[in-house]
This record gives sequence, C-alpha cells and structure tokens, in this order.
Amino acid sequence: MKKPAITRRPTDRAPQEVRIIGGQWKRTPLPVANLPGLRPTPARVRETLFNWLGQDMGGLRCLDAFAGTGALGLEAASRGAAEVLLVESDAQLVKALGAIKGKLKADTVRIERGDGVAALQQRRGQALDVVFLDPPFGDDGNPVLFNAALIAARQALAEHGLIYLEAPRGWTGDELAQLGLQLHRQGRAGLVHFHLLQPLPPQ
Repeated sequence: MKKPAITRRPTDRAPQEVRIIGGQWKRTPLPVANLPGLRPTPARVRETLFNWLGQDMGGLRCLDAFAGTGALGLEAASRGAAEVLLVESDAQLVKALGAIKGKLKADTVRIERGDGVAALQQRRGQALDVVFLDPPFGDDGNPVLFNAALIAARQALAEHGLIYLEAPRGWTGDELAQLGLQLHRQGRAGLVHFHLLQPLPPQ
C-alpha cells in the first residue's frame, strides 16, 4: 500500500518560539524550526487541553507520536508525567528536541526518531495513559494517516486512557465508533479542530 504523503500544515506566519505554559518548566521557550508548514499547537489550545486532562499529570505514561517542537509532550512532562516519549521523523527537529531535553534535564522524557504510527504499533497493549496525535494535515487532510494513527493509538491505550487528536476537521461519533473510540471533549481554534477521545466500553 502506498504511504500517504507527509507534508506539514501550511502556515504563513509560524512563531519563532512557543512557551511551556504550566508546571515546573512554565514559561520555558521552545524554538520553532524554520520548516515549511511547521506550526505547533497554540498556547490557548494547550491550555484548554490540559484543563481537560487535569493540571497534574503525575504518574501518567504519555506518547507524543508526531512531536514536532515537543510542545505537547514537554507540557505533559512539565506537569509531572512519569514517562513521555517524543516521536519525530525529521532529523532537524529531533536534534532540537534533544537540545531542549538536555537544557531542562528532563529525565522522564525520551526521544525517538521514527514514524509515529509505527511507534504506536510497536507499543500495542502497553496501556499508555495519554497519546497525543497531531499528524501532518497535508493538502487532502491525510485521511489514511489519521485513520492509521487512531487505530494504532487505540491499541496502545490503557482501558481508561485518552487520545488527544488535532485535525483539519471535526471527527464524528460514528467515525470514531468504527475505530473503537468515542468523543469525550471537542473544540475548535480557527481552522484547527481538537478532540479528546476515549475507548468505547467493552460490549
């Protein structure tokens, strides 16, 4: 099967940096590489997300499958997550993530260069508490990639775990149910739709 094209979300004015907004590393800047279409999750969306998740992430195991700047995974680590894996395919971004990890002495954070879907598939059954999914949108919305990421995330998730999904459109309950998921919370910021998903209970 042909792999979907991996292109970053288009943007005209990417920020030079973003900042961690809570926890022990609050206000720490995260550089945003000058790469076409790279745009990290905005602060207002992250603030909403971590209001949903709870300010204290103590003891949770998290995986950020398309890490980019690391804004989501590092935010979780700043708020006390026990383990955070950042997965990113771009070498330049991986290098930047390594530098910020060293600066923060972030012992609970691991960085892995590779494909986000493959990383999730390798962790099937590992009962992760939170999976962050912010896949590249692509010109067509990358539907194949989004479906594959959601399926792999569901299989790596704990029974009461949660998936954060950022997408170019809102996902419906019927679509999610076919993947064994249901909508817990949903919001929108500009053209970006963001969702907090949870597994459907066993039948």
